[in-house]
Amino acid sequence: MSQHPDEFSDEQLPPSKSALKREMHALQELGEALVALSDGELNHIPLEGDLAEAIHTARRIKSREGLRRQLQYIGKLMRRTDTEAIAAAYQDLQNGHQQRNQQFHELEQWRDALVERGVDAMTEVLERFPDADRQHLRQLITAAGKERAAGQPPAAARKLFRYLRELAEL
Repeated sequence: MSQHPDEFSDEQLPPSKSALKREMHALQELGEALVALSDGELNHIPLEGDLAEAIHTARRIKSREGLRRQLQYIGKLMRRTDTEAIAAAYQDLQNGHQQRNQQFHELEQWRDALVERGVDAMTEVLERFPDADRQHLRQLITAAGKERAAGQPPAAARKLFRYLRELAEL
């Protein structure tokens, strides 16, 4: 007795050709992203054997066509490798970037508020950063306000931002 095509469940059917292609392209894109990482970032990714060697080789290739072929080779190697750990490490790295960018923007907003509103905004910053040196913070705010009023380059505002970043890292 043969089964009708309607009677197969999704688990019994092999993946479609399009699904396989999408998966291969996703792995190749992950490989391209790994090649584009800096040395420090790449050290956080668990690579081994031929795949690690292929990625390091791709980073040295200057020829456009040669790099394209090397990236295809990396995609081929990734199809043979368990990429869950690699993808998870890459995602953690990207999430770290997003968190640092978010923190950077938050500090910029604090700095802008301090420069615009002056010492009035200082209490909010002191609530957020209780270890801040009040006198130093007040001096930076005053200098940044004077620079802004005089239309000078924002050297004091940069110092204020650096100080806020130091406080955030504590």
